[in-house]
Amino acid sequence: MNKPFLSRMWRGVAVLSCALWLNACAFGPQVRSDLAPDTNLASYQTFGFMNELATDRQGYTSLVTQHLKAAVTAEMTARGYRYSEQEPQLLINFNSNVEQRADIRTTTSSTMPIYGYYHYRRGFYHPFAYHQQEVETIRYKVGTVNIDVVDAARQQLVWEGIAEGVLNQKAVEQPREAMANVVNRIFERYPVSRR
Repeated sequence: MNKPFLSRMWRGVAVLSCALWLNACAFGPQVRSDLAPDTNLASYQTFGFMNELATDRQGYTSLVTQHLKAAVTAEMTARGYRYSEQEPQLLINFNSNVEQRADIRTTTSSTMPIYGYYHYRRGFYHPFAYHQQEVETIRYKVGTVNIDVVDAARQQLVWEGIAEGVLNQKAVEQPREAMANVVNRIFERYPVSRR
């Protein structure tokens, strides 16, 4: 085997392992949640949305806001809450963010040197060890969605759910479905079950 072949082979192995790692992360976001002490979310009956949602910019409702509102409304009504614009007991706010990240992978490979004069040793033994380092930078996008549930009367956060994960191409191309899926995954942690 020659040096360029081995170099390409190790580069291919490194890229494949990174792709598998990223693909594994893309199967589902990492979800976590937190509940305020002594809070019984089943005791509330109505919900609404904050007047100024964190996903809105420049004074208009963004598409992200519309997708999140639809998904959250479906989850809350499935749990027996009723949507109300007039003094809801729970107010919901959410935020989303997409950021570019990079991972640097270094692999060390042992390759056969070009022998020249020592060609007669090729295949039986090596005159010296030769190690080469391959450095690859993998760039990817990570999306984060936060959902806050606030007690409107006390103006206090009572529950929050957070999802973070690597964005795959499907999520970028179909944001409505991706948002609905993420909201569903977050609400799997919500203390009140679907009815």
